[in-house]
Amino acid sequence: MIDVAILELIGVVAFLLHVAGILAAGYAVMTARTSQGAIAWALCLIMLPYVTLPAYLVFGRGKFLGYVKARRAGDSQIDHLARALEKKMRMFRVRDEDFDPKYAALEDLAQMPFTSHNDATLLINGKAAFAAMFAGMEAAKDYIIVQFYIIRDDNLGRELKSLLERKSRDGVRVYVLFDEIGCYHLPRAYRRELAEAGVVILQFRTSKGLRNRFQVNFRNHRKIVIADGNVAYVGGLNVGDEYLGKHKKFGPWRDTHVEVRGPVVQAIQFTFLEDWYWATGSVPDLDWTPNPAPDENEVALCLASDPSDLIETCGLFFLHAINSARVRIWIASPYFVPDESLMAALQLAAIRGVDVRVMLPQIPDHKLVYLAGFSYIAEAEPAGVKFYRYQPGFMHHKVILVDDDLAAVGTANFDNRSIRLNFELMLVFADKAFAATVCDMLEKDFAECRQATADELASRPYPFRIAVRVARLLAPIL
Repeated sequence: MIDVAILELIGVVAFLLHVAGILAAGYAVMTARTSQGAIAWALCLIMLPYVTLPAYLVFGRGKFLGYVKARRAGDSQIDHLARALEKKMRMFRVRDEDFDPKYAALEDLAQMPFTSHNDATLLINGKAAFAAMFAGMEAAKDYIIVQFYIIRDDNLGRELKSLLERKSRDGVRVYVLFDEIGCYHLPRAYRRELAEAGVVILQFRTSKGLRNRFQVNFRNHRKIVIADGNVAYVGGLNVGDEYLGKHKKFGPWRDTHVEVRGPVVQAIQFTFLEDWYWATGSVPDLDWTPNPAPDENEVALCLASDPSDLIETCGLFFLHAINSARVRIWIASPYFVPDESLMAALQLAAIRGVDVRVMLPQIPDHKLVYLAGFSYIAEAEPAGVKFYRYQPGFMHHKVILVDDDLAAVGTANFDNRSIRLNFELMLVFADKAFAATVCDMLEKDFAECRQATADELASRPYPFRIAVRVARLLAPIL
C-alpha cells in the first residue's frame, strides 16, 4: 500500500503547483504581448501547471526586461554618445522639401534620421557576400566588428577565424559577439583560439541573471560586420557552409546581404554597441564620425528592433510599409507567420489594387512554420494576395520592396518571433535607384518561383490539414 505520508506530500506538491500556475497565469495575462498568447498561456497554466510551468519559464515571457537600451535607461556614457551621434547624423538628414513625409514616421521608430550621402551595394548570395565581407575585414586598419546569430566551426567558420586571428596579431582590434542559442554548438576551442590571438569574443546571453536563467525566447538574430567605422555589412547570412549552398538537403542557398558606406554605418555601429554593452558593461573605443560616401547620395535608415522596445518597432515598420504601398509591396521571407494586423493590411492593400506578392521557400527548414504558411495562403488569396515558392534551393533572404522608392534588406523575418522576440536590424532605403536594383533582383527571383495557391491545401490529406490548423494555433510562438 502507498504510504499516507507520500500521498499527503503529493497532494501538497500538486496544490503548490496549481497555486503557482494561477499566479503565473495572472502574470501572463498582464504581460503577454497578444491576447491570443495571454489566453493560451493562462488556460494551460491553470489546467496543466505540471507541464506548462516549465515551458513558461523557458518560452513564456514576451518582454525582455533585462535588456534595456542604454539611451533609454539613462546610462551617462552610452546616453551621451547616443545624443552626440544623433546630432551628427542630423547634419546628413534629407531636407524636408526633398523627403516624402510618409516615411517620417520611420525615423521616430528608429530614433535615428534618414541620412543622405550613403552608398549601398546589394550582395546576392553567399559567395558575393562573404567575398565582400572578407575583403572589408582584410582592409581594416583600426578595428573589426563581427556579430552573427550563427557561427559554425566548418570551412567557412575556420576561414573567418583565421582571418580574424591574423588581423588581431597585426594590431587590429577585433570584437566578436555571437548569440548563445544560435551558437550553442560552437566549440570552446574555436573561441579559445580566437581569444589567444587577442580577439575579444563574447556571447550575447539573454539567460544572464537568475530571473533569465531558463529563458531561450530572446535571440540576437542580427548579422553585422563593420570595418573601421567606414563600411558595414548587414543581411540574412550567417557563418556556415550551408550559406554557401553546400548543404545536401537545401541545395543552393538564396540570400541577400548589403554593403553600405556613409553616415548610416555609425547608426549600425551603435546598434552593435548597445548589444556589446549588455554583454560586457563596457564601451569600446570606436570611430563615431559619420563619413559621407564620396560619389553616392543614397538615402538610408538603420532600423533596429528588440524585445525591450516600448512599442513593437519591427511590426510597426512592416505595417507602415504595407499601408504606404500604392503600386506594389513585395515581401521575401523564409518564415511567414504574421499577426492579424499584418494579415489584414496585406489583404486591404491587395483589395485597393496594390500588387502584393509574398515569396516563400519551397523547401522547409522549420516544419511548423512551413505548415502554418498554408493557412495564411488560404486566408489571403481571396483578397488578391499572391504567394510564390522559390524552387532552386532554400530561400532565406529578408527583403521588402514598396512601390518604386522604398526597399529594405536585413535580418527580420515576417513572423511573430522577429516582430516580438528577436533582436533584429533592417536597413531601409528611401531611394529610387536602390529600389530599382532590388526590384530587378526580386523579379529574377520570382522567375525562379511557382505560384502557390489555396487549392494545394484543399487537395492535401485530412491529417495534413489538421497539422496546418494546429501549427496556425501555435503562430504566436513560432
